[in-house]
Amino acid sequence: MEGHLTRCAAASQHCCPLTAAAASPCDHDLTLVIPAHNEERRLPWTLQQAADYFAGWDIDYRLLVIDDGSTDQTGAIACRYGARFSTIRLERCGGKGRAVRTGMLAATGRVVAFTDADLPFDLTALRQGYDLIVSGRCDVVFGARDLPESKHLASRRPARQLATIVFRQLARLLISRQVTDTQCGLKLFSRRAAVDVFSRATIDGFAFDAEVVMLTERLRLRFQRVPVTLVNDYGSTLSIRRHALPMLVDLVRIWLAARKLRLPIPVVPYPAVWQHQSEAATQQRKEAA
Repeated sequence: MEGHLTRCAAASQHCCPLTAAAASPCDHDLTLVIPAHNEERRLPWTLQQAADYFAGWDIDYRLLVIDDGSTDQTGAIACRYGARFSTIRLERCGGKGRAVRTGMLAATGRVVAFTDADLPFDLTALRQGYDLIVSGRCDVVFGARDLPESKHLASRRPARQLATIVFRQLARLLISRQVTDTQCGLKLFSRRAAVDVFSRATIDGFAFDAEVVMLTERLRLRFQRVPVTLVNDYGSTLSIRRHALPMLVDLVRIWLAARKLRLPIPVVPYPAVWQHQSEAATQQRKEAA
């Protein structure tokens, strides 16, 4: 368990133990998790864009901000957008990987997704991934910037482009030959798959995406890749100078972990209600056929 977390809803705050949230049954369609550290300037735009998009999509959603030890007012922003928006506040900054892991295990949507605080991708890919999972065609969807249908409407710094190419080639060599863009900041999971993966994840830094891909493949979860449209790249908190070496070290750690024959035991129990829901869904599909 990541410790005691404070969830800020529209009108109240209360402590929310991580394992209790992860073991509770699904109670809505989609949870979108957004990790944020000192994002009081950009986050309002992101939340408004998400609210506007969801207003035209007939699903029961929640948006969960993970305030990763911010020293500004990041943790108080989501409450302004209504009961569907909430925040989990972490007392100290522990890294993007830890923040995402916290949110993915605390979420209670039937589908659980995460993206970045600057909302870099058009949300059409989110809807496409959601449809793939709820239709039973896969358990996990990875956004991909390297598919032929992907679009880049925002310019990227040359140094950032070079770093992406180098990391992508190393990840292809060490982690996965199928998921060739491990670091794309849009990923979706069925609730069961989210717990399967993130209860075993250990990487706290920016390389956590590669670990998520590795675990997805080792657990033999069904996955698909969807093209994304990059609409902005100005909000990334990734620093090549500060984060490149730790990311490479973590990549080697992930590779070494993947070579082990046994997967880590999940830290969160699976609620029986998921099995009941799965059986009910199977029966419904048979009756419909």
